Parts: sequence; C-alpha cells; structure tokens
Amino acid sequence: MIACPVPLSGYDRVVLGHGSGGRLGNELVQRVFLPALGNDVLSALEDQATLPALDGRLAVTTDAFVVRPIFFPGGDIGSLAVHGTVNDLAVGGAVPRHLTAAFILEEGLRIADLDRVVRSMAEACRICGVQVVAADTKVVERGKGDQIYITTTGVGVVPAGRALSVHNARPGDCVLLSGSLGDHGIAVLSCREGLDFETELLSDSAPLIDLVAALLAAAPRTRCMRDPTRGGLSSALHEIAAASGVGVELDEAALPIREEVRGACEMLGLDPLYVANEGKLVAIVPEPDVTAALAALRAHPRGQGAAIVGKVVSQPRGLVTMRSRVGGTRIVPLLAGEQLPRIC
Repeated sequence: MIACPVPLSGYDRVVLGHGSGGRLGNELVQRVFLPALGNDVLSALEDQATLPALDGRLAVTTDAFVVRPIFFPGGDIGSLAVHGTVNDLAVGGAVPRHLTAAFILEEGLRIADLDRVVRSMAEACRICGVQVVAADTKVVERGKGDQIYITTTGVGVVPAGRALSVHNARPGDCVLLSGSLGDHGIAVLSCREGLDFETELLSDSAPLIDLVAALLAAAPRTRCMRDPTRGGLSSALHEIAAASGVGVELDEAALPIREEVRGACEMLGLDPLYVANEGKLVAIVPEPDVTAALAALRAHPRGQGAAIVGKVVSQPRGLVTMRSRVGGTRIVPLLAGEQLPRIC
C-alpha cells in the first residue's frame, strides 16, 4: 500500500501543505495566529463566531488589502488591514466592535514575516478596541500572489440619532480635511522604488476612531465623512458630489501637502489629489459649525494639520472643480485608471 509521508513540522516558510486543512494548517494556526489574535471567540475554533447581541443599528464593511512591499515606512499590511476596516466604519458614524479576516498566503512567505504581520495586526486591534472573531487561511502557489493578501469584514454599532450619509451634502457646506495628502501612497511608493528624501516620509496609516468622535462631539450636525484611501481625495469627493447631487469646489492654495510629497508627485508625474491616504478623513460640515469642527480636529494629534479645503456648491452637479492659485477654475476628473497600483 502506498502512503503519503507524514509532513515535517517547523517550517521557516509557508508551504502548500499549510493550506491543506490538515496537520500543517493546524500547526500554523497554533504557532502564529492564536498566540497573537486569540480570544474566547476565535480560540474556540468553531466554523462561525457566535457573538452577543449588539445594542443599536449594525454597520458592516468588507475590504481587501494588497500592498507591495508588505512592510513600509510607518506600517505594514497587518496594521493597514485593521486601520482601513475600522476607519470605514468610523467615518460612517459607527463604533467598531468586531473583525473577521482571511489570509491568502503565497508559498515561500517567511513564517517570521507572517508572524510579524499578525502581531502587528493584533496590536492594531488592541489600540482600536476590536477583536478578530473569525479567520481563515489559504495558500497559493509560489508566484501567484504578493506574499500575503488580507481580506477583512468589520462590524460596528451606529449610535441612536446618528445618520451620516454621502447623500446629505448641501450647497454652502464646508469641506474639511484632517491633514496632509498623499503621505501613505508616496511612502509606499518611495520604499518600493528606492526614492530618497531629505526627511523620512512615513505612511499615515492610523485609526480614525477617536478623531471622528472628537469631530462629532464638536459638530454633531456633520453631514458625512470619508477616508480618502484608494483614489485619494478626488474619488472621495466625487462619491459625495454624485450621491448628493451637488458640486464640490476645492481651493488649491488650502490643500495641505508636504513638500516631499509634492516633489515626489512632480517627479513621478502624479497628482496628490489621487494618491492614497490611510489615516486622514474628509468631512462635509454645515458652515455654522465649521469653526468648532476645525478646532476639534486640530486639537487631536492626528488632526493638527486640518484645514478647510473647499465648499459644496449647487453647480456643476456631480462634479469636483478646483480654484487654482492664480484664480482660474478647472475640473478635477474622476480617476479613470490606476494611478498608484497595489497601494491598498
């Protein structure tokens, strides 16, 4: 009788057997995932997470994270996956509570790198006050992935009386941005392409939960918020303009952009309006509340560079325009392709 040999343990890299659902897969769970992410729900290793009822309206979001390199100045794909998911909940007015995560691992990934990613993810969860309550792992053949992809689902609770929506923007509202544009995208790209700056440029990947809470406490009539990730500020504002049937006019002189980001964009032929951010928010706030809202953002460590960068207008509906430094106005088109591939 022919029998398959018993697989060896203690691999230092991911092998296809780690995705088989057998001994090696269980070893990976026990060796890497549970020590970092384990809790009463996840560690039960059920096929589902059974959770207590949540008090309030549920908010759910799903996202996928691909980035090369997986470690970059100021973060990594593990913390990025947590921040990106909880931020999508937070800018919608929800309090994040639970995450699920699926890990797609490429054969040959160093176990030490996987462990580093998972522990970073666990630390980000701790800071954000959320738990990973269900997870899954699959392995693809060498050359079929960029080391690791992470797909997440986040669940949060929307407090009573809160109703933020991209359909709420009204002419006369102000557009607030919590800080400088393009830090994440250019930090990742500079690391990938070996670009050097006089000062180290770090990704802005960070949770927005506390910043959102401070803004809503100071300006509870805030219409809506977005985190301008993939597609940058332009895409976020186009979504709001289209959903609300309004226009958005930006003020070029008011946009906060670091000089090293501006220089890198000029060198690479990129527009900072389309570069990904992972720790910034854009908010549409009624004009009477804008002073309080801006003060609340600037009082928070992650909002010190906040600025009023534009206004909501009645025409042209569904479009984003920008008033230039010399007084002219141009249309800011919706990104047609992928300006910065594999950022988030």
